[in-house]
Amino acid sequence: MRRWIGGLALWMAWMAGAQAQAWPDKPVRVVVPFPASGATDLVARVVAQRVSQDLGQQFVVDNKPGAGGTIGAAEAAKAPADGYTLLLTTSSTHAISPHLMPRLAYDPRKDFTPVAHVADAPSVLLVTPSLPAKSVAELIAYAKAHPNELNYATSGNGTIVHLNAAAFSAQAGVQMTHVPYKGTALAIPDLAAGQTHVLFDSLPTGMPHVRSGKLRALAVTSERRTTLAPELPTMAESGLPGFSSVTWFGVYLPAGAPPALVERVNKAFNKAIQAPEVAESLAKLGVEPAKPTTPARFDAMVKDDSDRWAKVIRDLKITLQ
Repeated sequence: MRRWIGGLALWMAWMAGAQAQAWPDKPVRVVVPFPASGATDLVARVVAQRVSQDLGQQFVVDNKPGAGGTIGAAEAAKAPADGYTLLLTTSSTHAISPHLMPRLAYDPRKDFTPVAHVADAPSVLLVTPSLPAKSVAELIAYAKAHPNELNYATSGNGTIVHLNAAAFSAQAGVQMTHVPYKGTALAIPDLAAGQTHVLFDSLPTGMPHVRSGKLRALAVTSERRTTLAPELPTMAESGLPGFSSVTWFGVYLPAGAPPALVERVNKAFNKAIQAPEVAESLAKLGVEPAKPTTPARFDAMVKDDSDRWAKVIRDLKITLQ
């Protein structure tokens, strides 16, 4: 009996390896849990097109938006772990929403297999030109001298824009008033007019207004200076050590995916993000390709990101209300 069980285990391992080597032999669905034409959708299409080209098989983006990405993530979690349904998502569904929405229909760690870190999108700290502050240090000094007189705009409660501003205020020891909008694009005219004063926005949305002179950029939120705006210092360089925040984009399989399949999908996406034309296309979106890494390192990065946002959300009592 033991020999039979051992033989069956070896046969199953061989079959899993053989199936992984054959992957993909039919079209692959890439679930994007956000709307078409949004940043995640565009990143997915750029990278999926290159993976399709490399592997000679279609990778079809399937948008499943709603509830901050959690509807699409929940659907992908229930798919077979055979490599023909992937989830390309962001920190929103796996590092932020779990701490804001306790009744999620999925567990970000138990219901998925991490595969590949694809790209990162840093934010930029913008201020209205009517403020005298021309650096982060000057902004902090001004805010401390004028407590509760400055407003910070966001794209809504619990968004990465809100979390960045709340984390900045807490670390800098300043008091500002939160003014939520239904998107940063709606906040920018008020910021330019001086009705609000501070905004953490995405690079592609914010920088055109900086270059036109309507807004002033003080720093980027990434750990290192970004090639997309190399003239801007990081928040850490600007006097807030350890401040680092990016929206990461990554690929997951449903839980239970065979290790050989995970490795093959990881290699496919790592190869794609190293293509020069992919980097060029992502740069136009304000996104940088990630450095190729292993599933384990991607998983560790996501855990660190999740733990950090959990602390910010808990300590600052941030809710979706």
